[in-house]
Amino acid sequence: MIDLSKERLELNYPCNWEYKLVVLEHINIKMTVKEIISNREHKVKESKVSAKGKFKSYTLELLVHNEDDRKELFKQLGEHENIKMVL
Repeated sequence: MIDLSKERLELNYPCNWEYKLVVLEHINIKMTVKEIISNREHKVKESKVSAKGKFKSYTLELLVHNEDDRKELFKQLGEHENIKMVL
């Protein structure tokens, strides 16, 4: 069996990266994302709605310049009060 914890993700930067964002259904995701990434070009598309309709998930796609950029965006998205989960 392969131990993935010892493997390192090899990417050629810059590259497009997708983050999956989970928010409460009433959150304006476009405004929330804009607060974090400012004027960077990006795409946001709705992905799924929870069975009871309380949560929505979205896919955020944008160009990341390097590993630090990718990880910092993940951190900032995860720390935003409107975003419940980032994958």
